[in-house]
Amino acid sequence: MKQSPKLSLFQALVYGGAIATSATLSLLAPAFSRSVNAALEDSPKAVIDEAWQIVNRDYVDGSFNQVNWQEVRKELLSKGYTSREQAYTALRKALERLNDPYTRFLDPEQYEALTSQTAGEMSGVGMQLEEHKETKIITVVQPMENSPASAAGIQAGDQIIGIDGKPTQGMTVSEAAQKIRGEVGTKVTLKINRPGEPEFDVTLTRARIEVSSVTSSIKQEGNQKVGYIRLVEFSSHAGEQMERAIKNLNKENVDAFILDLRANPGGLLRISIDIARMWMNNGEIVKTVDRIGGSENLKANFTALTDKPLMVLVDDDSASASEILAGALKDNKRAVIIGDHTFGKALVQSVHGLSDGSGLAVTIAHYYTPSGIDISKKGVAPDVKIVLTDEEKINLAKEPKLIATEADPVYIKAISILQTELKTKPVANNQSNSLALPK
Repeated sequence: MKQSPKLSLFQALVYGGAIATSATLSLLAPAFSRSVNAALEDSPKAVIDEAWQIVNRDYVDGSFNQVNWQEVRKELLSKGYTSREQAYTALRKALERLNDPYTRFLDPEQYEALTSQTAGEMSGVGMQLEEHKETKIITVVQPMENSPASAAGIQAGDQIIGIDGKPTQGMTVSEAAQKIRGEVGTKVTLKINRPGEPEFDVTLTRARIEVSSVTSSIKQEGNQKVGYIRLVEFSSHAGEQMERAIKNLNKENVDAFILDLRANPGGLLRISIDIARMWMNNGEIVKTVDRIGGSENLKANFTALTDKPLMVLVDDDSASASEILAGALKDNKRAVIIGDHTFGKALVQSVHGLSDGSGLAVTIAHYYTPSGIDISKKGVAPDVKIVLTDEEKINLAKEPKLIATEADPVYIKAISILQTELKTKPVANNQSNSLALPK
């Protein structure tokens, strides 16, 4: 999982980075006597030992960063804990000794947030909200497709002036969203102000909603139709969403594609493999190596959905699963990578649920690009480097609608390369039609 100074702690915990999720309950070591086992039951020490066992079995570094991991266990289980919070603190300190920020303990709230995020689902009514620039009122950007909000007729531009009888004046967007979210099947009543109509109340029943990780559109750039796809994270639904996007754009007979991975912090490893196979007919995607040197080479399987020219946009916030995808497309000469060096995370984690509802993310493997490159702390090097100024970054962050427009230098560079190459190079019927790099 990517951790960057630009992300808050909550974001770092919520957004996944090349995670292979699993739910595992480890057994106690055979060396423990029955009396000790009994003493651990229903004790904070039980969760500590579950976590210790997982690290002992799976952690990528068999030397545990030159730490005596058996001694760590003795220290942890010799202490008396009066609360789970004390045990959690002790476990976090023990994990810090591995000097691996990606191997970490998650309390129940953090674990639930992480698993919900990687699942690509949420419980709520399905609306994207913002604070209106001028009025400062909480406003609907758009309702999600097939959501309770869209079914109830909520429209973009609707102002939410009350939630369950409480005025939203003075609320932040996050505070309003928190009040609107809730358990599936429960209800929330919103007071809506729609320009030109009297205020009205609408009661919505919260549901499980699939969150969109993929957006797509057709960009008419000169004589060329470009299929633009933005992938914001590798959630469990991202693969099927990407497949739909590519197929829909294919039906529109686009001439080329731009895949935007900027600010994508990663997600599920298997989804990055699935998506790579949608763009590549053959070739290696990634190589993973575990603690005993066992390796696995994951390859394309002749299931590509398109062979048209592809540009991939990246930046220093493109991490983990994003880097797996970008590295595979670059090394196989399937795409031109444009932007800044990516984040540089070449590790894979497995996430385990523990018996009290908490969780553990543990690094289980290193990965290498098809060319055998270790991108740790270096990132994937772009073919065409474009580094935005601070002012440009701020403008795009404040106005997301400017992304993939004339105000976006990275996008404009991609279009420039596409237009030059498509004028001079006919499209072939295989994946070797990747674009020549500008000199």
